[in-house]
Amino acid sequence: MVRWLQRFRRPATTEPVPSGGTPEQDLDAPSRLTALRAAVARIGTTLDEGATCAELTREAAGRTGQAGGQTGGAAAVLRGGDEAGPAYEAVHGDPAMLPPVRWAAAAAREAAVPRGGDEAPCPAYGGARPAVCVPLATDEHRYGVLVCARERAPYTRADTELLALLAERAASHIRHAREHDRVRGIVGKLQRALLAEPGRPHPNLDVAIRYLPVGQSTLVGGDWCETVRLHFGRTLLVVGDVMGHGLEAAVDMTAYRSALRYIASADLPPHRVLRQLDDTASAEPERRPATCLIARVDPDRGQVTLASAGHLPPAVIDAEGRASLLSVPVGPPLGTGLGGYEPATWRLDPAQTLLLFTDGLVEHRGEDIDQSLDRLIGVGFASATGVEDVIDTALARLDARHAEDDVAVLAAQLHQRSPRGHEAQR
Repeated sequence: MVRWLQRFRRPATTEPVPSGGTPEQDLDAPSRLTALRAAVARIGTTLDEGATCAELTREAAGRTGQAGGQTGGAAAVLRGGDEAGPAYEAVHGDPAMLPPVRWAAAAAREAAVPRGGDEAPCPAYGGARPAVCVPLATDEHRYGVLVCARERAPYTRADTELLALLAERAASHIRHAREHDRVRGIVGKLQRALLAEPGRPHPNLDVAIRYLPVGQSTLVGGDWCETVRLHFGRTLLVVGDVMGHGLEAAVDMTAYRSALRYIASADLPPHRVLRQLDDTASAEPERRPATCLIARVDPDRGQVTLASAGHLPPAVIDAEGRASLLSVPVGPPLGTGLGGYEPATWRLDPAQTLLLFTDGLVEHRGEDIDQSLDRLIGVGFASATGVEDVIDTALARLDARHAEDDVAVLAAQLHQRSPRGHEAQR
């Protein structure tokens, strides 16, 4: 690169012309370097490989496509192509100016052979129009070939070294983009591995669950829902929210979820389940804190017992579609080791829908939480709707698709079952 910069400073009538159209011999050395830096900065502005190739060909055609008073340069990237063979991509300028693909492919193979220090770095085309082929490569990684053509004036050594510099810049960004895609793919696989379906509730309970992670590239975060079958037809409903987002929060989420399933198997009341979860989490210094709401639904008694670890209260929707919040004593988040959780029991009949949710459903940045909850209470739910309809209405009316945080929602309704059928499912 230093060798090229030295040559770049040297005035010559065959020097390339910048995309602005002013001959570079008319510029002083600082201006030339400024123009070069600007050209390099315009390559690799995104993590999209196709966009990077388009930026490369635009700069290559603009900076070397004009010479000797002639205009009309063209540039393209040559790839291996599909089953039909190599093909030009990201063409900038008139495609008819480019040399035959067969020559460019052969030139690419020739350019890949190591050369001596005094030899031209790239082969030139001897057809009707001058053309040059530059490897799109960095270190041992090759991503194709940059092919350029222009009217009349042959490409100079300075031209090809300029193109090589631009191609190296593009190749570096392509390598970064592919590495980013590879890592994102690994993260996606890990996230899918962390996804676990909630357990099945008793058949005396209708349950629907919806999860919307924040961010387009995220599959799972720290929010979660769970259902656990208990004895005597009862079901434990759980919603939790681990601090933070992404893969790290998802890892802690699975730890909380696994611990919950183990502790819940002892059929403890909700506030004691929270106490044991808190003890388990606080014993691990690296575990992130989490909020959690547990509801034990007992269809036989027509009641729900709730306990909260720093979580928002649940809502209940009546037969007319009116929503209200159930008061629950709020204890500290899980992982603090403070304990102090208390239960609250409420009546629940088949005409009502119990709605548990994480704060992403209602919260807006800079807004008081009471205002956020009032927005949920103000949602008009249609009367006599099922659990899926209730969730769809809540997500749509509260614009959950554009939420600022992960969203997890669980809706539950009691079945009206005959005593005989109820005994059979115990």
